[in-house]
Amino acid sequence: MAWNEPGGGNKDPWGQGGGNQGPPDLDELIRKLQAKMGGLFGGGRKGGGSATGGGGGGFLSIGLLLGIGVLVWLASGIYIIDEGKRGVVLRFGEFHAITGPGPHWHIPYPVDSVEVVDVALRRFEEIGYRTTAGRSVVVPKEALMLTRDENIVNVQMAVQYQVSDPRDFLFNVRDPRATLQQAAESALREVVGKSRMDFVLTEGRSDVVMQVRALMQQMLDDYQAGLLVSEVSMQDVQPPEEVQGAFSDAIRAREDEQRFKNEAEAYSNDIIPRARGQAARLLEEANAYKESEVARAEGEASRFTQLLAEYKRAPEVTRKRLYLETMENVLQSSSKVLVDVKDGNSLMYLPLDRMIKGAGEITTRSGEGYTSSGGSSVPGSLNSRPPQQIRETR
Repeated sequence: MAWNEPGGGNKDPWGQGGGNQGPPDLDELIRKLQAKMGGLFGGGRKGGGSATGGGGGGFLSIGLLLGIGVLVWLASGIYIIDEGKRGVVLRFGEFHAITGPGPHWHIPYPVDSVEVVDVALRRFEEIGYRTTAGRSVVVPKEALMLTRDENIVNVQMAVQYQVSDPRDFLFNVRDPRATLQQAAESALREVVGKSRMDFVLTEGRSDVVMQVRALMQQMLDDYQAGLLVSEVSMQDVQPPEEVQGAFSDAIRAREDEQRFKNEAEAYSNDIIPRARGQAARLLEEANAYKESEVARAEGEASRFTQLLAEYKRAPEVTRKRLYLETMENVLQSSSKVLVDVKDGNSLMYLPLDRMIKGAGEITTRSGEGYTSSGGSSVPGSLNSRPPQQIRETR
């Protein structure tokens, strides 16, 4: 049964057990609240406690609360720096100290504050393009650059950097990221502007990257930006879209030229050593032939000189000997035999058995040459024998 139904009695939960007494008295509620607060701080003693004793207990409680508050405030100054990070302590907004990894304490707010800087993080910036949703979008105002030979190229570059000095990073430049982007673009334009387009498009990419990195680091050091350029990579270097076809043809022609040069050098490296070898072989053969002919001529001259000396000693004998040997060589291949009969006719004798037997020797000797008695070599003759044999024959 509900408390307000007829016959349910006076069961008003907000009442005091009597009848309908109206709304509660606000002054009474305030007095009750003050009494409870006084009991909490020791000022609500029952009985006849003195006012002085109650006030002392209140001051003690307030001091205790203040002490606890101070301890909590001091404990709020404890902070921990993770590995790879640095803490920059500011005292009234001014730089005070740099703390490394580990637990530290500083005077709590509003005296000190701590800025945590990640010095191990490799940050990444894009020059000439932006990567959005997995695809690269060219930024023409950054990518298009003028070369030394007054040509325009589209250059896209990526830069990785780290924080080297947290203090300089936080206080020396307003926007370190924008400063690095501007320094990278300025350095890239300077290097490309001092280079020819063919150099930038082909073999000069590595040189351009090295020069851009050095120039960027120098500019950031001059600004005292607290940044260290760790890596610079050339993403793409292309001529403008309007002339890419012509540049592609020029590149193909340059590649064909280099290929033809390589083929010509390969052929030259193959044929020249071979020709040099043949020339050396011919020279050696000529020198050998020369030495052989000179030695043969010297031997012939020596033989004729010795024969002349023998001829001067016995001219008649030598002349007759030469004649007989010459005739012997001339007639040795003949199959006929002539017999000179004194005071009679000459007799011709045909020795058939010797003709058949000596056919092989005649065929072999028929290829030998002979000379007259004027001094040429005749096989088996006097002038082809050594001086000792000539003297023995005499």
